[in-house]
Order: sequence, then C-alpha cells, then structure tokens
Amino acid sequence: MRLFIAICFDENMLDSLNEIQDDLTRSGVKGNYTSRENLHMTLAFIGEYDDPEQIEEVMKKVPLRSFSVKLSGYRPFKDMFFADFEENENLRDYVKRLRSALLDEEIPFDRKKFMPHVTLIRKADCTKDKAFLPQFQESDPMRVNGISLMKSERGKHGMIYTEIGYVRAF
Repeated sequence: MRLFIAICFDENMLDSLNEIQDDLTRSGVKGNYTSRENLHMTLAFIGEYDDPEQIEEVMKKVPLRSFSVKLSGYRPFKDMFFADFEENENLRDYVKRLRSALLDEEIPFDRKKFMPHVTLIRKADCTKDKAFLPQFQESDPMRVNGISLMKSERGKHGMIYTEIGYVRAF
C-alpha cells in the first residue's frame, strides 16, 4: 500500500483553497488542478508499506494537541503551484516528534525537509512568466483536531486518497 500521514481540511479551508484555484484558473493558469477531495497537507510520506496498523500505532503514541493552521498565500514552485501556511511552531514540533517516532520504529518515510504546503496545481503551464497573478485573499484559520493515515491509489481519472486511520488531538 502507498501511504502517507496528513492533515485533512474542513469545508471552510477547502473553500479557501478552491477559491485560490479558481482565481488561478481565471488568470489563465492551466495544468492539473488538485481535486477538492485530494487537497491535504502531507506530514510524512511513507510510500509503499504493508503494515498500516503499525503506522497508526506510532501515530497514537505521539501526543497531538489541537492547534490552528492558517493560509498565508500561494506561490509557484517548479511546474506547480503551492498554497503556503503561516509559520506554526506547534505544527513543526508535532511533525518533528511524529517523524522521530517513525524512525524509532524503523518505518521508512521521505526525509525531505517539512514545508507546510498544499499542492494546488501540477504541470502548470506558467509559473514564472505570468504578468498578473491574483492577489491572495485572507482566509480564516482552521483548527486541527486530528491527523489521518491515508492510502493513495491510482484511479481512472487520477489519484484516489482514502483515509484508513485517524488519531484525534486532545
């Protein structure tokens, strides 16, 4: 199974992310837009791993206090567009502890530096030469009340992400 640990968003945050995508569409940016149901923030990408129960047990061992995340804007990156989030020490601390626990249990994961973002568009046709990109409209913060263990499968029309585990914050 192809797995990752993520923050899934509430309807208000999804609306804000879709609004950014709509603004980019109106400004002429073409590419593979991430579908609403696939918008998430990856905390640890595990990849192929056949023991999701072990991962969920590790998730349960790492205390998660509820905190808020807030969008800070969007930006092009290579041939993609990302939505960025305000700096958040609670989020960074949690991801550090989560990844450390995965290491302790010898669960492999992508060790790239954690950058809190959401991929809005892949294979975007313009990231550097666009004369006008829409102004970012501020949105409300979202309370993170838990994290999800997600399974990724290739479907007819792209990737399908399914929550297979969840750990609630306290």
